[in-house]
Amino acid sequence: MRKHHILLSFIIICLLASCATSKEARTYKSLIDGNWQLQTVVTEGITGKVKIDLFNEADFQCFVGTSWTFDYRRSLGTYTTSNTNNCFSVKRNFRWSIYEAPGEPKLFQFKRLDEKLKEMDNGDGYRFTIVQLDKTTMQLKSTITFENKPAAIIYNFTKN
Repeated sequence: MRKHHILLSFIIICLLASCATSKEARTYKSLIDGNWQLQTVVTEGITGKVKIDLFNEADFQCFVGTSWTFDYRRSLGTYTTSNTNNCFSVKRNFRWSIYEAPGEPKLFQFKRLDEKLKEMDNGDGYRFTIVQLDKTTMQLKSTITFENKPAAIIYNFTKN
């Protein structure tokens, strides 16, 4: 009987360890924690003037200059757009985390939430490769297909 308890304890410990967030992901989360401003949104692999809606919300140009907050402890955040340049004002809640896959770069991911902190978009979310992250700057990249060709949207943040 005692062997079964030891074996069961070992299995539970292994399962918990496999679900744990890595030290590197915790470091990423602590660096992201705080208030940021999205300075620029740049396209890569797209020529000419385009209209691209981001996050089922608004044209990507409406996100330039937006304020973003990230709460490490609760894994919640907000972004706020302003009522300028044919853009409307919105304050959106989201739940965020760092996604880790073996042998792959770390990804920042988030899901939009409504006012009651319930998931929107049928639970779908957004993932971005973390290209660069330090105490004052963050660069995220989302890979997309544009006119049947690979392209990307680059988000450049500075910490307030």
